[in-house]
Amino acid sequence: MHEPLRRSPRQFLHQSLHHFLHQPLHQPRQNRRSGLGGARRLAAVLGLILATVGCQPHDEGAERQRIGAVLDDFHGAAADADRERYLAHFAPDGVFMGTDDWERWPLEEFSAYVAERFSNGGGWSYASEERHIAFAPDGDTAWFDEIMVSPRWGRFRGTGVLLHIDGDWKLAHYSLTALVPNEHFEAISRIATEGFENRNPVPDA
Repeated sequence: MHEPLRRSPRQFLHQSLHHFLHQPLHQPRQNRRSGLGGARRLAAVLGLILATVGCQPHDEGAERQRIGAVLDDFHGAAADADRERYLAHFAPDGVFMGTDDWERWPLEEFSAYVAERFSNGGGWSYASEERHIAFAPDGDTAWFDEIMVSPRWGRFRGTGVLLHIDGDWKLAHYSLTALVPNEHFEAISRIATEGFENRNPVPDA
């Protein structure tokens, strides 16, 4: 007994289109009472096309490499104080979160800060030591976390969300957090608490 022939969605789509295109354009008069046989076939084939295109899996391995390259260039642009290259990695409504409690920077405000900071050729240097990337089912949204190391300031964690916009991955959100060893957390938390209590109010950004 032969096993049933298994066809891929692409093969099924091709055969369905071939069948449809080779049907007569005009139905016999006795079949017209059913109404729109050809239109129904066309609607069915178009629906199949949409379903087939929508279910095509994206290559997570390749997209993970692309995102890794985007993040590496993002950090490289900061180290080079390259304002245009750095900011080009953000989505139009992107947000950068700094290490202080008031540092939530919408892109317009962050762009002004970056322009001033990079104007003298001095950026900041953080290198990714470890990175994890995951994807939403639609393949057009990704999120990540990474361990960042600064030669001057030590270890941080960067987390963020990227959107696939016009063929490119853009940062919708990036957050940088200072890491504290658990065994030193009590001492560091006292310093941080005192700093927040004693500081002058931060002016509105």
